[in-house]
Amino acid sequence: MKKQTTESIPKGFTAADIKVESSTCTGEKTIGFYSKADKKLHYSELVRSQRDIDAFYRKYGVNK
Repeated sequence: MKKQTTESIPKGFTAADIKVESSTCTGEKTIGFYSKADKKLHYSELVRSQRDIDAFYRKYGVNK
């Protein structure tokens, strides 16, 4: 069985900053840490399904 390793939440962000955004043009979804200062997602990853969202939370050791 593969050992699950978690990464630290990036400096300056908290679990509450995790946000899923959807492109208005393509409908493509991304998940990452939202910065209110520059209104952008950081450390973002492509979302194809709910599994990708769950994996992102697990990656940073965050419970939804």
